[in-house]
Amino acid sequence: MFIRYRLLKKLVAMWKNGDMLEKIDGMPYKMYPRNQKPKGRCCIHKERAVVKYKAMAMLGFTMQDEKSEMDPLSSYARRMMQRNGIDMQNGAVLHVMDEACSSCVKINYEVSNLCRGCVARPCYTNCPKDAIYYDKDGKAHIDHDKCISCGKCHQVCPYHAIIYMPVPCEEACPVKAISKDEYGVEHIDPDKCIYCGKCLNACPFGAIFDKCEVFDVLKEIRQEKKVIAMVAPAVLAQFGKPIEHVYGALKAIGFSDIVEVAYGAEETTRREAEELKEKIEEGQPFMTTSCCPAYVNLAKKHIPEITKYVSSTGSPMHYTAIYAKEKFGEDCVTVFMAPCASKKAEGFSDKNVDYVWTFRELDAVIQGLGIDIESTMPYTPEETACKDAHNFAKTTGVFTAVKNCIGDESLEGVVIADLNKKNIAMLKGYAKTGKCPGKIVEVMSCPGGCISGPCSCSSGGEASRRFEAEVKKK
Repeated sequence: MFIRYRLLKKLVAMWKNGDMLEKIDGMPYKMYPRNQKPKGRCCIHKERAVVKYKAMAMLGFTMQDEKSEMDPLSSYARRMMQRNGIDMQNGAVLHVMDEACSSCVKINYEVSNLCRGCVARPCYTNCPKDAIYYDKDGKAHIDHDKCISCGKCHQVCPYHAIIYMPVPCEEACPVKAISKDEYGVEHIDPDKCIYCGKCLNACPFGAIFDKCEVFDVLKEIRQEKKVIAMVAPAVLAQFGKPIEHVYGALKAIGFSDIVEVAYGAEETTRREAEELKEKIEEGQPFMTTSCCPAYVNLAKKHIPEITKYVSSTGSPMHYTAIYAKEKFGEDCVTVFMAPCASKKAEGFSDKNVDYVWTFRELDAVIQGLGIDIESTMPYTPEETACKDAHNFAKTTGVFTAVKNCIGDESLEGVVIADLNKKNIAMLKGYAKTGKCPGKIVEVMSCPGGCISGPCSCSSGGEASRRFEAEVKKK
């Protein structure tokens, strides 16, 4: 991921200097000169090819956009400059750059040299497919043509000699949306993908990309259009600088104005509180929140029986975009700043949201343009929002805001902060039985909430501390 955003920073610098078309073709060779050893790949020629395709992704293209392998990077830069927005192919937001995919071996279990050839042979007796066999020294081996990766041999080996080898992206995906083709290269099924972004950070080769609209926005700014940055509350945890200077950096990039999405979160809170009261009065057992698009996609694609319990209230981004179009005019260009890829999917389907940047992309743009955040002129948006609205970015934030809006201290809720397989099974149970220990279920795709999104600049305790420090100032 560091390599990815280092590439974007270099491309933004070329954009700033006006020499992208002249210099971009030489970038792979400059990064991997002839005398340099490859870093994890077979040769520098492979490294250069990977750089090319990653640069294509930064320009907003996928492998499907490639007309010929002989086309230089400058041809894609020229196409980027001439296009009018990004084409959403089959609604897909996440893509695998197959040149960068290392084709991880699809063998989940293997016998290591720790095998002692024990007499009991529990691996053999517990294998349901007779996939375990022994060599002349009595050491166990696995016949991978028979193995179904059930893991029973791994569980019963007394010497822990059988190891589990996951395919990182497949292991991270909670809905089995990513799998190999006949060539061993991973592909993402858009009909299954919920855009949670877990695979983005799981791939150790950085082969998975989200649709990048960085240069489309920079073009709008260069054309002196009225470009409005709509910044998610999670921004308070990102850059480790006073938020007024972060907004100053956005102004330095060229954004006409900034609206905090927490302002729209107040509308989401009000509407969701009213909807919850109505549902309870109608006898509905519970209602789930709807501001996390990864969860909304999970419900639609994988748990259709829970959709009737999902709030119909729009997300804070949705209401902020409506407000921005009303305030600045229909011709303004709205750009949502997000901590995750799932917001890109939501943005593509919202007519009032023109573009979506992730925080990592924003950070790369700031660096590429040579902007020092601390040296920028501090800026404060005109709109203000309460602390509850800013707290949408963290776990329990939505539930607390709705509870406070209703004014019912006895309101019980369930908080799910991580769309992993266990929590998805729990949601399926709620949907199947119609029973839930709370009246409202807050669902966030990421542990800790949006402040730890897969496309954020910080996570964990560091993100929490930054966020709490900035919220106190509100």
